[in-house]
Amino acid sequence: MRTVVVTLANQARIDRVHTQHTFLQRHWPGVQHGMVALTSDTRVPSGIECVAKLDDARPNLAQARNLAGDWAATRGDVVVFMDADCLPGPELLDRYAATLELDAVLSGPVTYLPEGADLHRLDDLTAPHEVRPNPPAGECPVATAKEYDLFWSLSFAMSATLWRRCRDSFGGFDEGFTGYGGEDTDFGWQLRAHDIPMRWCGGAHAYHQWHPVSRPPWEHLVDIVRNANYFQEKWGTWPMKGWLDQFAAADAIRIEAGKWVVNQ
Repeated sequence: MRTVVVTLANQARIDRVHTQHTFLQRHWPGVQHGMVALTSDTRVPSGIECVAKLDDARPNLAQARNLAGDWAATRGDVVVFMDADCLPGPELLDRYAATLELDAVLSGPVTYLPEGADLHRLDDLTAPHEVRPNPPAGECPVATAKEYDLFWSLSFAMSATLWRRCRDSFGGFDEGFTGYGGEDTDFGWQLRAHDIPMRWCGGAHAYHQWHPVSRPPWEHLVDIVRNANYFQEKWGTWPMKGWLDQFAAADAIRIEAGKWVVNQ
């Protein structure tokens, strides 16, 4: 059974992708690893195959994931998507591959590493994000209908066949979402709407490397507002409500004619 790992990154994340590749080769020598470059001037690290380079000044993460998935599905049986900031635990690929026969989208637990974490001691630092399920290693419970809201693209996997089914059924990730925000939630909702199972894959640990963040993410304000409006038009409800509420409380956005608008 052939496993292919794909990620997407801009130039600012290249060092992290290089580290990800090093970890992959350490545990699974020779595993195929592809990357979509989010800008035309992004340099793909040595040893990683260039899937595609996007030219849009505003990176389309949905488009990049679709390109990555399509590429991987022609080269392997197991398609593993990893965020550029994530490192694979020593059992991640094996846990995903072992549960492939369940014919589901598989999501493993993700630990957010603290600043200055020793990357050689990941097992000692394992503390998965508490919002998402963390079943025992080897268990793979089915997500409840409500838990489809928790889908995220930091680490997930499926068979090449199931990826093609997602593309045929609803197009995969909706490329109407541009920039940052909303496309993950939309993908989870599409899985639920098309009766595609999602399972929580115990033991498939990934580790998110530390980087500074803003709360709420002010640098993505315009993208979040645009994508929230797009999601609401599609599903009739607001995503990212916590961020929208914080932006509104800071008088950065307002509702006008039923849509969020950025205040000038």
